[in-house]
Amino acid sequence: MAALPGSRGAQSTSHMMKTTKRGRPYLKDTLDLFATLVVSLDLTTHRQFFRQIPNSFTTDEACANLSNLKFAQSTRGPDPKDPSRIVTTTTTTTFSMSREMGKSMCQHFMDARLIENAGDRQSNIFKDRGTYQVTPKGLHILERFITKNGMTADHLVKVFATQPICMKLLHLERRPDDDDIIISQTPIVDLFRRFAGRQPNYPTTSDANMPPDPAQEHHERAKGIFLQDVTERLEGQKNAQIFRYCFYSPAALDWLCDFSSIVARDEAAELMAHFVRYQLIQYVTDHSSRREDTISFEVKGGPGSTIRALPKAEFICNPKTLYRITEEGQRTARWNTPTRTGGATTGSTTAVAAAAAAAEVGGRPSEDSSEAHATDINYGPGAGGVGGAKGLAGAQEAQATLQRRGSVAERLNKLEESMVHDSPKESNTDRLKFILAEPALRSLFRDFLRGNFCEENLSFWLEVEDLKRRFVTSSSASAAPAAPTTGKGSQMEKHQDGLIKMAFVIFNTFLAHSSPCELNIDHGLRNELDAYLSNVLSVDGKGFVGKVEPAQTAQFTATQLQNMIRLYERIQNHVFRLMATDSVPKFVKTKQFVALRQYVQGLEQVDADMRMAQETVGSAPGPPSAVGAPHDFDSFGEELTGRTYMTISTAANEKARALAAKAEAKRMGVNVPPSGR
Repeated sequence: MAALPGSRGAQSTSHMMKTTKRGRPYLKDTLDLFATLVVSLDLTTHRQFFRQIPNSFTTDEACANLSNLKFAQSTRGPDPKDPSRIVTTTTTTTFSMSREMGKSMCQHFMDARLIENAGDRQSNIFKDRGTYQVTPKGLHILERFITKNGMTADHLVKVFATQPICMKLLHLERRPDDDDIIISQTPIVDLFRRFAGRQPNYPTTSDANMPPDPAQEHHERAKGIFLQDVTERLEGQKNAQIFRYCFYSPAALDWLCDFSSIVARDEAAELMAHFVRYQLIQYVTDHSSRREDTISFEVKGGPGSTIRALPKAEFICNPKTLYRITEEGQRTARWNTPTRTGGATTGSTTAVAAAAAAAEVGGRPSEDSSEAHATDINYGPGAGGVGGAKGLAGAQEAQATLQRRGSVAERLNKLEESMVHDSPKESNTDRLKFILAEPALRSLFRDFLRGNFCEENLSFWLEVEDLKRRFVTSSSASAAPAAPTTGKGSQMEKHQDGLIKMAFVIFNTFLAHSSPCELNIDHGLRNELDAYLSNVLSVDGKGFVGKVEPAQTAQFTATQLQNMIRLYERIQNHVFRLMATDSVPKFVKTKQFVALRQYVQGLEQVDADMRMAQETVGSAPGPPSAVGAPHDFDSFGEELTGRTYMTISTAANEKARALAAKAEAKRMGVNVPPSGR
């Protein structure tokens, strides 16, 4: 632990990275180390085999950074002995490993589908001379890490803007003592539903002369495993028969590694064997000519579960081994369940798409970035916010994740009902909190405010939220030799300078007299803020007048910044009440809001996609049987029920909504200028 000026005493601890019985690092350590490495790298364009590969890194660059990789996290808070004084605590984690160990670690990243060989995407080996890119799953993990730890990571903005990102990632609960996935019926059913998709996913035909579009390919794969119909004549049968909903075993392993928290193909094969044991999938045939190349994974059941589970099963891993989804699997995936539309119409979808396009075009770069970029299960078209927990991936899992939120449609209906029944004033606060938490709804609200010439209220509120989040926690990652943690060149000092600049940009934009987006706030609050700035800002005897000049902020301290943020927060609360009492009642009566509510009801199939599988596979729970599921048990013999949760990438979600809006606008003959974000 390294200490900064005004920070608490320095402490130092060290420990070896924990590994599982299979020899890989624990999931939390793997994800933390991966994200720290990528943030420390300069992802540039590399040349390989006459190709230019953007946003990439080489084996040498990765190993060099892993030899001395540092992750520093700083938190601010009031000193318990003197609340007027700011205390900064900085924790520095250093990873140090040899080149061979670094290559081994990068191999784990490849196994987990966090990085891939840019020259040969089918290769699963981390080579001594190679060029690599971050995968869509890796970008999803990286986005969560950056947001949770208060990083800016400006050098990665281009990467997120130009490469596909995994929108939904399913996380499986693990045992804390050995990091193995807790196997029970709940995670198996949840994972299978995600694997099978809402409907059978047959790949669309494309022009053979056109190179594949990675973003489009990933989008299609995200809907579920690619399926095909095959005609086979099985051993002992005279006539060939058609088998529907088939897939090859390697494709299944790759899919599970790409769209879930599974970190290795052997782990994926074990879960596929459980699919077989629950009779969700079935072996069809194996065309391999060399049986010695075939690898099979066998799993056995435990005491007690449904009578549909087999006592044991195996999954065969071979490039030519064919499996199919059974009728039981189709029922479990709810393929035959009609999608609820809730009265959604093309018109309502168009209205939402147009609103999203307006938000993408008209928004300022940081206006909607104050929320977390990856969230726990979120029902509906957007992602909500995540609190800043101290732990990284492991803490998010322990956060458990497993409290179901009410659906977006239910909450939208409650908003409308509260208006109809003339609920008390407090309901306006609840409505606004919900509007601010849902990106799609917030985009419509911004458009409404823009039409009423008061968009600056929402923009200010979001900017202050972002400033508060960044003030509390900040982090950095680097691979340079240890640098002094004091002085103007330290990472924490640079971060503080950035926060001070951000605070005064907010002032000059929203609060200074005659500013471009001047807020209409209480006269007393404005005078109090002006008086405070006049007291703390002066250059050569010249006091504060009107806007703040850069030279006046040179001696601004963290304590003064905290006091300024407290004043901002009071103004933010004033603006919140103003929006709740004046704008929200009018907004919920607009046609756009009604259209969005109908549209979201059509998206409630997400609830079916990720329901926590409280019912048994295909039927009500049966009595305990010797033919059982492979449940885990604790030291007292009590059954452990594995849980699942899903995180949604805000960056991927916004990109998808922007593309859909532009496609809709193009269909209607409307020109949508490129986003400035």
